[in-house]
Amino acid sequence: MLNKVLVMILAGGQGERLYPLTKDRAKPAVPFGGIYRIIDFTLSNCINSELRKICVLTQYKSYSLDRHLRIGWNIFNNELDEFIENIPPQKRISDMWYQGTADAVYQNIYVLEGEHPEKVLILAGDHIYKMDYRELIEFHESNNADLTVPCIEVPIKEASRFGVMSIDNEQQIVEFNEKPASPKPIQSNPEMALVSMGIYLFNTQVLVKRVIEDTKRDTVHDFGKNIIPSMINKDRVFAFIFRDKNNKAVKYWRDIGTIDAYWETNMDLVQVDPIFNLYDNNWPIRTYHEQLSPAKTVFSELFPGGRYGTVLDSLVSNGCIISGARVERSILSPNVRIDNYSEVFDSILMAGVRIGKNVKIRKAILDKSVIVPDGKHIGYNLEADAKQFVISEKGVVVAHKEMPLL
Repeated sequence: MLNKVLVMILAGGQGERLYPLTKDRAKPAVPFGGIYRIIDFTLSNCINSELRKICVLTQYKSYSLDRHLRIGWNIFNNELDEFIENIPPQKRISDMWYQGTADAVYQNIYVLEGEHPEKVLILAGDHIYKMDYRELIEFHESNNADLTVPCIEVPIKEASRFGVMSIDNEQQIVEFNEKPASPKPIQSNPEMALVSMGIYLFNTQVLVKRVIEDTKRDTVHDFGKNIIPSMINKDRVFAFIFRDKNNKAVKYWRDIGTIDAYWETNMDLVQVDPIFNLYDNNWPIRTYHEQLSPAKTVFSELFPGGRYGTVLDSLVSNGCIISGARVERSILSPNVRIDNYSEVFDSILMAGVRIGKNVKIRKAILDKSVIVPDGKHIGYNLEADAKQFVISEKGVVVAHKEMPLL
């Protein structure tokens, strides 16, 4: 059954709302949680679900993503009919780049013709969650569905960011609206709406037929805006209620499409009892691990009385050295160095960041290889910070990759 399912991961979006983290990389390649890339969570779900035929549809600024997949996910054996393939726009069918999610699949119909899968599982490469896709496939088959859309309840005030659906007693979708201004609540709770998770399981023949039909219409060629609404009255379209493998009291699924959402989702990991569990050996999250020395804290005697390197409620990756500095509620990626009498609170420091002496950083994201000079303060005066950094709506200060700080 599973060897007849082809996975297509949509990883070609520009990620404009995550700028400047997407200044030099695709959104799925943005580092997350210290040692991971965002796409690692979707790929780990695939591996843990025993799905090992994967195509990653790339487009913008894909070098970093291509490299990560090549060196971190080279675990597939072609002789066993398993693979992970990067597929940029081939222009086999048109002269255009991918024009939308449905168009990305349409331009790769030749892949479906070559692989002959019975089903196609279409995934987003920029969500954080744990899901056993085998349960979705079983539900899809038991309902003789043409399309099954996993869904989750969200507060009604947030629902306009997603595709909102209504279902009948059999979980068949009877209405679907992409990013409606006035989302329709579920019947049992007027404060909640049922929204699409951006995951689609199609029968292959139906998928091919519907995306070809869509090319003949004047649309934006998007699954949520065009394909799904057009299928509701003529195909068997079902909703699959998300079954979370995170094993917490509340279901966890995050679309980290903005700087604030990205920062908040990272901060979920540093709680005393993290609401997203990275430590479940029954559902491992894979990634590429560079060969680095263990993290280290140092007692510095360079100042009178000395100074301990202190870390509280934080994730610290290999290669980090905290020398006479204090770190709280923060995430340090590999090879970060923090020098004497500096303080880092509620922040994300990416690989190779260097923090000088007497630096104070609060609620900030420093991208790779940023060097912060002695005495610099970041996050304490947003008006001053705005002259040099990007400031999010909720006041997160962001320094882009290799940015020279004044």
